Amino acid sequence: MIYRVIQVGTGGMAGFWCGALLPPFVAEGRIEVVAAVDVNPDVLPNAQKGLGLGADRCYTDLAKALEDHPADFCTIVVPPAFHEDVVDAALEHDLHILSEKPIADTLAGSARIAHKVERAGKKMSLTMSHRFDQDKTTLREELRAERNGQLDYLVGRFTSANRKRDSWGVFRHQMADPLMIEGAIHHLDILVDLAGGRCTRVSAKTWNPTWGEYDGDSQGLVLLEFDNGVHAFYEGTKSNAVGLNGWGHEYVRAECENATLVMNRRKVSRYTPEGAVGAAPTDGPRPDPVPLLERPRWGHFTLIEDFLDWLDGGPAAPTAVDVNLHSTAVMFAAIESSRRRQAVDVAELLGEVQSQLS
Repeated sequence: MIYRVIQVGTGGMAGFWCGALLPPFVAEGRIEVVAAVDVNPDVLPNAQKGLGLGADRCYTDLAKALEDHPADFCTIVVPPAFHEDVVDAALEHDLHILSEKPIADTLAGSARIAHKVERAGKKMSLTMSHRFDQDKTTLREELRAERNGQLDYLVGRFTSANRKRDSWGVFRHQMADPLMIEGAIHHLDILVDLAGGRCTRVSAKTWNPTWGEYDGDSQGLVLLEFDNGVHAFYEGTKSNAVGLNGWGHEYVRAECENATLVMNRRKVSRYTPEGAVGAAPTDGPRPDPVPLLERPRWGHFTLIEDFLDWLDGGPAAPTAVDVNLHSTAVMFAAIESSRRRQAVDVAELLGEVQSQLS
């Protein structure tokens, strides 16, 4: 079946959707993009060029686009503060939804969206693309290998040098919690997935240094506790002098019973007690490289394909909104922990907002 799509957002990251992510699925006959929407008319040409849409199919008014073009689902690639408005409009027109992360810019909004989608009987998935990169997938499968034994703890690092105003997109520099909502939403999702359990408790500290040209917190340290005994620590930054592990090149170390696994800048290595030591003690153990898995598609492409397969009647997408709500709650628990200056129970925090849903 060819699914009719309305692309919501055509500038910034949405321009990448128009020019790179959706065209392969159009070419394969899996989707037909029937319209595109952006409140900024200056970026609508991205949809015309990338998706071959005529000017008459490019709108600045979402309601008008939905009225004019029957569709099966819509994409949402706009700032998080506007996600719920688009979800409401899509559900009013009986559409499924494929959205960029996070679900919304608040935990209450995220819970409302998940509730509305479930009540409407529709399908919604989030493009938590980083977890499905080649290096993260390789690490995840190696971590589950019996030879490494039980996982003890994880250390994740994302360090980026985007301290200058508007170097990370205008709206992010104006947010209250840009690192967490636009960055750690991916990285904490990765750690939650690797830990293999439910995150129960979060302790965090976020801040913005004097040189960080942000209205909100651009730096953070987070400690996570899981119901299976695993712990994880996350270092995230957007205002460092140098980015050692920026987007797509994150660092994760997994300390296991029988080995240490390290993912760093797109490579995965395995260290064991049997590993040969270098010429000098300071050289340390020599790693054994873990071959990266080979698949036709990674990241966004994998998740778009999973979503379409779900619409075809296949298994639920691994980032379905009801499932993704947990890692979203973990991220908001980190924000709340920093504000309260105390540890936060994830289930309790999510339960508080869900109890207010009708």
